[in-house]
Amino acid sequence: MRTNQHGQSRVSHDVQRSLSRIISELKDPRISLITSVTRCEVTKDLRECKCYVSVLGDDTATMEGLNNAKGFIRKQLASSLNLRYTPEIRFIRDPSIAYGIEMSRKIDEAIAEDQRRRDESASEEDDGE
Repeated sequence: MRTNQHGQSRVSHDVQRSLSRIISELKDPRISLITSVTRCEVTKDLRECKCYVSVLGDDTATMEGLNNAKGFIRKQLASSLNLRYTPEIRFIRDPSIAYGIEMSRKIDEAIAEDQRRRDESASEEDDGE
């Protein structure tokens, strides 16, 4: 039996794009302004969707706000997409953006420390002459 992987990935991409828009328009103060839908996985039967969300800020409050707004989000998703079924959404925390920012900060610190050591080494050589 053939499966339509291309169609399924297209649906997942469309769901991701719609969820990103819907979440950005939510007015719940618990939901961080910097909330990104990094990936969506919709099952073949369109019954369930795993929505991976990355949050910069208070992720516990944001996840609570998203879970409380599931019904509203699902209703908005149904009106924006023309699917046979509107999937049940499960929000999953994705730490990738916070991890990337932390790694970038550590790299910047390492570069600054390396530059500081070079400057100290150069000034010691100048004092020695």
